[in-house]
Amino acid sequence: MAYDEKLAERIRGLLKDDGRVDEKRMFGGLAFMRHGHMFCGVTADDLMVRVGAEAYEGALARPHARPMDFTGRPMRGMVFVGPGGCGTEEELNWWVEQGLKFVGSIPAKKP
Repeated sequence: MAYDEKLAERIRGLLKDDGRVDEKRMFGGLAFMRHGHMFCGVTADDLMVRVGAEAYEGALARPHARPMDFTGRPMRGMVFVGPGGCGTEEELNWWVEQGLKFVGSIPAKKP
């Protein structure tokens, strides 16, 4: 499955000065990782964001957000954001920051 390259480039632009971010192909798309944890990514034309369990309901209340459900079962703490929810740089930045905030609150994975 292809993913929205333009959305991936927009995310790269937001993260260009952050040397702690890696990219990895997963979920049929592209994931952005920090300290071994995915914090956001792109699959098809959706943004994926890891917000954590505590921020999950609030994230779902935002426009164009829905549960991330690859297997038919929602992954609590992860959301998909449709193109309308990250159309502006301000919106996209907000979502990316939510993912970074969450992975910054958990221990880094050991290499």
